[in-house]
Amino acid sequence: MKRLIVLLLIALTIVAFAQTFDRSKTVFVGGGMWSPPSNWSPFTPWNAVTGTIGLVYETLFLYDPLTGKFEPWLAESGSWISDSVFQIKLRNGLTWQDGKPLTIDDVLFTFEIAKKHTGINYSPIWNWLERIVKVDERTLNFVFSDPRYHEWGQNLISIAIIPKHVWEGKTQDEILQSANEKPLGSGSYFVETWDSDRNVFKKNPNWWGIKLLGLDPKPERVVVVRILSNNVAIGMLMKGELDWSNFFLPGIPTLRKAYGVHTWYESAPYMLPANTTGIFLNVNKYPLSIPEFRRAMAFAIDTSKIVDRAFERMVTASNPVGIMPIPGFIKYYPEEVAKQFGFKYDPAMANKILDELGFKDVNKDGFREDPNGRPFKLTIQCPYGWTDWMVSIQSIAEDLRKVGLNVEPIYPDASKYNDDLFAGRFDIILNNYPTGVSSTVWSYFNAVFYPAAAESEYSYSGNFGKYKNPEVTELLDQMNRTPLTNEEGIKKVVAKLSEILLKELPFIPLWYNGAWFQASDAVWKAWPSEKNPYAWPISWGGHWQLGGIKVLFGIKSE
Repeated sequence: MKRLIVLLLIALTIVAFAQTFDRSKTVFVGGGMWSPPSNWSPFTPWNAVTGTIGLVYETLFLYDPLTGKFEPWLAESGSWISDSVFQIKLRNGLTWQDGKPLTIDDVLFTFEIAKKHTGINYSPIWNWLERIVKVDERTLNFVFSDPRYHEWGQNLISIAIIPKHVWEGKTQDEILQSANEKPLGSGSYFVETWDSDRNVFKKNPNWWGIKLLGLDPKPERVVVVRILSNNVAIGMLMKGELDWSNFFLPGIPTLRKAYGVHTWYESAPYMLPANTTGIFLNVNKYPLSIPEFRRAMAFAIDTSKIVDRAFERMVTASNPVGIMPIPGFIKYYPEEVAKQFGFKYDPAMANKILDELGFKDVNKDGFREDPNGRPFKLTIQCPYGWTDWMVSIQSIAEDLRKVGLNVEPIYPDASKYNDDLFAGRFDIILNNYPTGVSSTVWSYFNAVFYPAAAESEYSYSGNFGKYKNPEVTELLDQMNRTPLTNEEGIKKVVAKLSEILLKELPFIPLWYNGAWFQASDAVWKAWPSEKNPYAWPISWGGHWQLGGIKVLFGIKSE
């Protein structure tokens, strides 16, 4: 009966999605929307419908993780003309979706509105941006009191340029609390309509990029669908009703062979890396407060078992530092540091470290007591229903028990899990929220060590176990203030941060979570792949400007 109900839901969903639009002109996308669409604000990108930034609103630059390079977008060019001045030149001929010109004054307004209304998500930039000078009708100089080169790069690809004629005169409440139900941007698509299960973007036939870039989006409509069941997503892919999927879906070899489902790689791991997944440890709780105890845990965990058991080899084990194998990151990997201070699966080494620390099974119950003979128990958690993560922490707990550590997996609901994560109320917690693809490897170390977390009641940006180290703070600041052109300088700082990470291990990197991507060739073809790597094929929020938008330029319908 349960199977019958699931199949019925699949059929009904497919009919609902397919009956409205011409399939040869419509691409259906899933995996980036988990609640009914209700917000299209460029000022709350974490809460906005995916595609709000990227399809409707655009940024000055894109960043391509496949090449590790920035790509001029609204900006024609951008460069540091001195240590503290970044100059951008805007393209000629840009327009808003209402036909009005997009000018340098719009760009200036976009940044200065965040100075006036300090609650905007990028307002903190004004702590280190001194002023903006309008040089001419196409040129702005951003003058920094404290140039933070790595953060600035992230801002160039994440701040949505907004139309002055729409937003000027709005109150702070209107800016910060409005759902912005009729967003007007400069992008290749605008919001046509939405319902509880979808958001429909329609092509902007007058998009400036058709003429200036020679890029013409192929779908007339992009329908982002809300699908809450893997079974439904799989069924829609099999039937050719879901074109572009960014879900974690099991059974990829079967889907590829029997239904022609397309993935980035033709064989394992099938997926590109999206972030570094590992365990954050509560360094303020004994015995997790002992660095060598944490190091013993790292040697005890068999990540290859997780890769096989939980992910069907769709992910790969992390290197000891956790730096992702993408061009902009891996070129800084400190090989010698990793060899000297790194770890690998070695339960004998884990046992040796624990023995030397004095953790021994005194009462012969199978679990070690602390050096004073006191028993202890730790928990490791992930959200209930996240089946791949649930299997993963079961495996981790199993490995830790094998070396005598009493560790129990627990599965709170997602809301309780997030509350515990952000407040640091946990022993061991599996997470990857802040360690994703970005324009700079600095963001990875900032996520792992995020210094402000140690003094904050809640941390949303990383370092969830509240590790504190003044040297790390200085090194993060040093890297942030090292120009991206100074690769040797960045390598030196990365090596020092990596050494501290491997010695202290407030975060133990385990595997690279997949950039989940499956596509159907039933209607649309020429999807990006290892053999045709023209775009990063992810439609999650924040990923359209990492190359997701370029998928729409490259695919073709029959």
